[in-house]
Amino acid sequence: MPSATGWSGRSHPVPAGAAARTAPLEDPQAIRHAGPELLSLALIDSRNRLLLYLARDESPAALRIAAQAGAYQEYWIARHVQRQRGEACDPRAPRLAGIEPRIEAWAGVGTDDGSGGGAPAPGALRGYLAQALEITLDLLAGLPAGADDAALHYYRASLLHEDRLGEALAERLGLAGPPARAVRPPLWMPAQRLRLGAEPGEPGRTGLVPHNERWAHEVAVPEFEIDAQAVTWGQFAEFAVDGGYDRRELWSDAGWAWVRAQGRRAPGRVEQLQGGVLVQRGVGAQSALQRAPAGQPAMHLSRHEAEAWCRWAGRRLPTEAEWELAARAGAGRGFVRGDVFEWVLGSARAWPGAAAPGPGALDEVPAPGPAPGAPGVLRGASFATRLRWGQATARRFAPAARDTMFSGFRSCAA
Repeated sequence: MPSATGWSGRSHPVPAGAAARTAPLEDPQAIRHAGPELLSLALIDSRNRLLLYLARDESPAALRIAAQAGAYQEYWIARHVQRQRGEACDPRAPRLAGIEPRIEAWAGVGTDDGSGGGAPAPGALRGYLAQALEITLDLLAGLPAGADDAALHYYRASLLHEDRLGEALAERLGLAGPPARAVRPPLWMPAQRLRLGAEPGEPGRTGLVPHNERWAHEVAVPEFEIDAQAVTWGQFAEFAVDGGYDRRELWSDAGWAWVRAQGRRAPGRVEQLQGGVLVQRGVGAQSALQRAPAGQPAMHLSRHEAEAWCRWAGRRLPTEAEWELAARAGAGRGFVRGDVFEWVLGSARAWPGAAAPGPGALDEVPAPGPAPGAPGVLRGASFATRLRWGQATARRFAPAARDTMFSGFRSCAA
């Protein structure tokens, strides 16, 4: 059963000696290839984080976010009779009955049928989440140690899904953010070829690879200069003080329409940019204004704002290939990543050879070809992302106007 702050299930105690094995919980390679024992620990760890955030925010919106963790887990594991087939399953196959008839309404799926739907009561939700996780752990314990990717797919995907929901709750809480850093000089990267994306690996042993990272393909990358770290609040504030939000020439057509419609004078959650950056932290009665350090990466930025700053500074956003190459080759040269998600050039698209997303895929990939208003791309991870999902190949898709994420950017020489 869950405690007030976390999971304390009696049927699945932490194995003896597990403390010495906690490092794999945050190891990106280990977690993507995790077997039943490591996945059990990771799923409990992820649930603890989710419940800790939920204890700080029990608003209807937060409860619906948390409900999605159990809904996905139960639908694709407990109720899914073809779960061991992984992505080769038939998503239309009949499913077992669920343990909570109101879960779709709780999670914001469909409409309220009048049977008590809508946001759940906190106690009822915690009980449901405990029961759903108990069933998942029982089924996972029944798998052999050498289970292949197909048998483990939905357990791994459920872990990624719940970790992302934890991030969503952290975003609602407006956590204070990463540490301030001294600005480092940009890095120069020579022209070279890059295998962009995730490698497929051995059949049945590739591990979990989100669809939008599939598959590696070779691209030529001309020489370029890129910032060693994300743009800071101090750097972004200079843009605003110089009239950045009033200068039409700095914005794309879509960006200027967004500024005008929103009446924007600052990024999301920011109340003041001149004379120091004041940011709204917390939620509800716990919210308060806090001063953000000038050296902290700027965040809660839309891609419109990232593009406008780059035009103002005479720079540009990096391409995906440039960002990934620098992330891989620049770590020993001062390239800092993982503070904020970072907007890059280009629209959301699948890599060559990715095929169609499998059932239960977490990232919606737009149809091929140019499309007005297509989502933008964010690379990397934020300080609220679990380290286990911090691969250099990681991608997220989001509308260019979205500014609720812990999102920022770095720039390249134009």
